[in-house]
Amino acid sequence: MLLRLPMEVLIILLPILIFSLCFHEFSHGYMAYHLGDHTAARNGRLTLNPIAHLDPIGSLMILFVGFGWAKPVPVNPVNFSNPREDMIKVAFAGPASNLILAFIGGLIMRFVNMTGIMQSEIFIQILYFFVFINISLAIFNLIPVAPLDGSQIFGNMISKNNPELAWKLQFYGPKILMGLILIGMVTPFSILGFIMMPFIKTFVYLFTGISI
Repeated sequence: MLLRLPMEVLIILLPILIFSLCFHEFSHGYMAYHLGDHTAARNGRLTLNPIAHLDPIGSLMILFVGFGWAKPVPVNPVNFSNPREDMIKVAFAGPASNLILAFIGGLIMRFVNMTGIMQSEIFIQILYFFVFINISLAIFNLIPVAPLDGSQIFGNMISKNNPELAWKLQFYGPKILMGLILIGMVTPFSILGFIMMPFIKTFVYLFTGISI
């Protein structure tokens, strides 16, 4: 729950989280636009303006529960030349954009540590949070459970040969995801954390050289 964090940490975390979420959703829309679907553009989603992307309830959930969401970018697969393959590209664009941001943040962090330029505790902390949050968003969204991006990627990959399983992923996914989140909230053990942390630790180390 973000509201339990010290105010000085919140001041750093919230702008990073908002920007990262907006960039994630913008990337979905941009990829769709590039592949021929202008639905997101017509709905004003090809922007980094937080007002266009943030969902009021999802934003409150982030503050009070520690989990939330932005407004999904509208996509119409009918406008794609290869709907199944192009939907995979659109879905992957969001997590990929967060990994790119994390990689850039890691490069800056390494440069600062090597040269001493602009080296201050607060700046290093901001860079570290930037890397960690973007890696976390990417890994979380790649979980193949609806409504996360991973379900669109995996579902479209198997839909041709196993449409029933693809349908079940979409239908039962939100219930499974909410169950996993609730387990982490009411018990000392987080299944999502258990799944995600090895990947997060690996990417943080690769991008920054810091072990967590």
